[in-house]
Amino acid sequence: MRSLIDGIGMTSQRTRDRLVERLQEQGVRDPTVLEVMRRTPRHLFVDEALASRAYEDTALPIGHGQTISQPYVVARMSELVVAGGAPEKVLEVGTGSGYQAAVLAQLVSRVYSVERIEELQQQARQRFRALGLRNIRLQHSDGAGGWESAAPFGAIVVTAGSEDIPQSLLTQLAPGGRLVMPVGDRGRQSLVMVTRRETVYERVDLEPVSFVPLRQGAT
Repeated sequence: MRSLIDGIGMTSQRTRDRLVERLQEQGVRDPTVLEVMRRTPRHLFVDEALASRAYEDTALPIGHGQTISQPYVVARMSELVVAGGAPEKVLEVGTGSGYQAAVLAQLVSRVYSVERIEELQQQARQRFRALGLRNIRLQHSDGAGGWESAAPFGAIVVTAGSEDIPQSLLTQLAPGGRLVMPVGDRGRQSLVMVTRRETVYERVDLEPVSFVPLRQGAT
């Protein structure tokens, strides 16, 4: 008997396999990232009414004006995090549905994830437990402040867009660490990677993306 994780029909493993084929066509190359995307049940991270669309390469609403990122963006950001070797500890700003954190948790030793909307955080926590992901720590707080007590981080992933990169996040990067986030006005955002070289931060703008805005304050 199939489990909810296995899925059936439009949520089946065959559907996930087709998604991975599309990710490869779009340029995702890291075999470990592709395998994690293949086995992670994205349909568990969306409302049941949207489960049949879970493996489309598109963002989907999760309530509270938030979205689950499209699979390509999740794979691309994850690939950037582990490029050159997986960091031991990663900070995610914006837990949302929990999908990005679930993917990262299968690639690195520890994930610290902050979310400003408590209801979304609690839903994500339940999903992590159902999937047996025990290396994710959660905090209900304003994500722009990061998680100072757990810093420094080998990588920081921000799943919401901002006109500027929060300085507080840059200071929580370990030397050699990288921050990946969308930067710019909504509708004109670029996926940016910043690498810390001791006191120097090197920025590279990679490709256009579209994310919900990074907001302040916890609810």
